[in-house]
Amino acid sequence: MFDRSAPLPTGGHIDQSAGTAWMGFYCLIKLKIALELAQDNPVYQDTGSKFFEHFLRIARAMTDEYHGGTSLWDEKDGFFYDVLHLSDGSVVPLKVRSLVGLMPLLAVETLEHELVESLPDFKRRLNWFFENRVYLRDSGNMACVKTEGECARRLLAIANRDHLIRTLRPMLDESEFLSEYGIRSISKFHAENPYELNVDGQTHTISYQPAESESGLFGGNSNWRGPIWFPINYLLIESLQKFNHYYGDSLKVEFPTGSKQMLTLGEVATELSHRLIKLFLRSAEGKRPIYGDLKIFQEDPNWRDLILFNEYFHGENGAGLGASHQTGWTGLVARLIQQSGGWRKEMD
Repeated sequence: MFDRSAPLPTGGHIDQSAGTAWMGFYCLIKLKIALELAQDNPVYQDTGSKFFEHFLRIARAMTDEYHGGTSLWDEKDGFFYDVLHLSDGSVVPLKVRSLVGLMPLLAVETLEHELVESLPDFKRRLNWFFENRVYLRDSGNMACVKTEGECARRLLAIANRDHLIRTLRPMLDESEFLSEYGIRSISKFHAENPYELNVDGQTHTISYQPAESESGLFGGNSNWRGPIWFPINYLLIESLQKFNHYYGDSLKVEFPTGSKQMLTLGEVATELSHRLIKLFLRSAEGKRPIYGDLKIFQEDPNWRDLILFNEYFHGENGAGLGASHQTGWTGLVARLIQQSGGWRKEMD
């Protein structure tokens, strides 16, 4: 909504749902690395404990109201938002349904029972937090690592079960985030309902734009207003797999929302993978969505089988946009194909 290359036109500062969630994600990855290393060198248990504590504090900061702070979770809407703090001390939730509200789902890891048992120093500190830092792990607004799931696994996540279910409703709704080809960066809801913020006589607005942004402002990153971004979709799929690893068959959600078809989170992850893979597959008419109206790539036998890896994709028809050589992240489709096995070989 604001040009990030310039000071906030409203004054004050923003508590970022996405930025804070990224730090939670970072801590969990560091924790995972430390515990892996600790299996050969016990000294890394200390590092694991440090990042465990950092994660708990980040998760609490996002989901609890304390010390005059404001939760980034909106209980009424069932979604995470950025929060704007104005210079006069007032607080304004920026109620945009965007990837900002989905990023907290990325901060999730599971701890295997056998792993925890094999690391006595880490286990001791884990139990110490249970007993001495109750305010960090019993807020009720984030997933409680003390509760055992499938196979006695532990869950570390910003989103508790209720937050997860409610966030997935718009994410898996075809009239909102869910495209035929993956998760859009902004809900289609904002196509007819642009979000507007009026401050000091100025109107700041944001709407759903499935391809290139209508504006070149916003710090040169103005194409996050509707297109499908492959790496974020991949991380969302990975996160659903991790949640499924903990909840198993005990948690099912509608896919798509409103269909009454109930799937496990693992099955939802597979369905999202199929939609992303479909970007590159020929349709019944012999056309690949990524090539849109480019006849040379759709029809010319010298070009039609040369697959490009675009930077991002049209939120409605899947056409490839931006740079055409993003193998560093769009190449992740190879991993999704590997996970999906021989899905729809007839369309290859």
